[in-house]
Amino acid sequence: MAGPVQVETARDLEPADTTNFREFRVILVKPSRYDDDGYVVQWFRSAVPSNTLATVHGLFEHCGQRGVFGEDVRFVVESHDETNTRIRPERIAARLQAPGVRGLVGLVGVQSNQYPRAMDLARSLRALGVPVCMGGFHISGSLAMLPGVQPELQEALDLGVALFAGEAEADRVEEIVRDAARGKLGGLYDYSKDLPELSGAPVPGLPKSTLQRTVARQASFDAGRGCPFQCSFCTIINVQGRKSRHRSPDDVEAIVRSHFEQGVSHFFITDDNFARNRNWEAIFDRLIALRESDKIKLKLTIQVDTLCHRIPGFIEKAGRAGVKKVFIGLENINPESLKSAKKKQNRLSEYRAMMQAWHRIGVLTYAGYIIGFPADTAESIQRDIETIQRELPIDILEFFNLTPLPGSADHQRLFNEGTWMEPDLNRYDLDHVTMDHARMSREGWQEANRLAWRTYYSWEHMETLLRRACATGIKPSKMARMILWFHGSITYENIHPLESGYFRRRHRRDRRPTLPRESVWRFYPKRAAEVVRKVAQLAGLLLRLELLQRRVQREAAHTPYTDAALTPDTEQLDWSSEAAARPPSQPVPLRVTSAANAPERDRASA
Repeated sequence: MAGPVQVETARDLEPADTTNFREFRVILVKPSRYDDDGYVVQWFRSAVPSNTLATVHGLFEHCGQRGVFGEDVRFVVESHDETNTRIRPERIAARLQAPGVRGLVGLVGVQSNQYPRAMDLARSLRALGVPVCMGGFHISGSLAMLPGVQPELQEALDLGVALFAGEAEADRVEEIVRDAARGKLGGLYDYSKDLPELSGAPVPGLPKSTLQRTVARQASFDAGRGCPFQCSFCTIINVQGRKSRHRSPDDVEAIVRSHFEQGVSHFFITDDNFARNRNWEAIFDRLIALRESDKIKLKLTIQVDTLCHRIPGFIEKAGRAGVKKVFIGLENINPESLKSAKKKQNRLSEYRAMMQAWHRIGVLTYAGYIIGFPADTAESIQRDIETIQRELPIDILEFFNLTPLPGSADHQRLFNEGTWMEPDLNRYDLDHVTMDHARMSREGWQEANRLAWRTYYSWEHMETLLRRACATGIKPSKMARMILWFHGSITYENIHPLESGYFRRRHRRDRRPTLPRESVWRFYPKRAAEVVRKVAQLAGLLLRLELLQRRVQREAAHTPYTDAALTPDTEQLDWSSEAAARPPSQPVPLRVTSAANAPERDRASA
């Protein structure tokens, strides 16, 4: 293991000599990752906008607006998300090395699964003489939880790539810019133990040309960072801290208005748990005013915990503020699994009432389910999903493998124990198995993940989802589109829906360097056949869903639908440890308890 890097505690910020350049250009890139065939995961239109890219773009724009090099130097910032844009290092180098131009490339928001691709881009750029700085959760998490500098980070430093740890607010990008202008960019810029306040920070945002490359032209921003909980699989608490920091309502209004001027009114608020943002009500009130007084037709997606419905007025104001989709941190319903992950705050007894409350205001509910906790077996996973299908009115459920992400307590523990973990960081995408399991083989675990997708998105349950949509006031066509997206992505593209998009793009030359480049005569005929096959498969799925949707709507017009998951009552479900531990061959009863007699509940969940 490499030793620690000597880090300067303070850097010289003397002005750069601007006599030799008249333009400083910052090119920001959010790297993608490689798929199982070694090609960059890329789409004509990608699904989820990068919040980090928007935040860092806003910080560099603010740096330029302050005139860091004076009025005689033009300051230009451009941003690209590789999930929807092909990155060509030689073209970037040509732009940065034109006469009178200096600049740098920032590889931003690099997660562990994106680190191999980021390094390949960095190698190409450094070989062309381009200054490169890289930051993101993998770097910050590794430095926060592991001793010294790990080999993959040391490799970047040895290439002359500057590494940035922590958050870049508080004018920290100016240090990067000045060092790059003087040809001194390099080493480790470590701000991980100095987390800045967010109130009054520069407005995050991306140019219209970049936003147009996402589905529905949606944007993203964080209204707060940090989380007070201790989930062992999470990296947020070790990178962004356990103390919550927040933007003000004025900040949020400025973000919304700046995007609305570009025709953007669809936002993903990326807070890990917006319900625990102490400014939630003031922010919602401001957004309600924008919708009702200024006629800005906001559409919001937020992330919340399983107890948010117990906050007086939260769901009602969320609906008025424009929340249309909500992601809920369900994670698992087995109490032994939740206990092992230090996620004690989740209780199944709350789930049904909470989801019904969201449905009453017409909001589509998403939930994430983690597979691979120590208590899990293939049989218990199957049983739990069937319980969810029957008892909980979740609309869209997505599955993730428990992954020891660098920066998490799980990864630190396995690292210290010397336990095997997948050496290829490209596979740390929450969809591949990256560690051993006491009750399942690696192959069995991966198959359990795929079986979970097939079980939840069976045709029988997809029909149930459409019937529930009709019963709860959600447009069946909207539900059908979401089913198409989630079922089609995993079934036909073998890509997690959150990494999916419109029309998959592959470029023959953009293959992982460790794999051979395919010949023209092999690549293009195979790619053409693949496109035809997938288009036919998706068209067939779309047609079948359309016919099913129409039948469900006709029947709903005559016979109102209900089931156990939709039935409101004063009693709540409770999943006991005794029931969860029963052999798979025995039915798993759901114990019913009165809300008044239920044990004291934690205040929140991540």
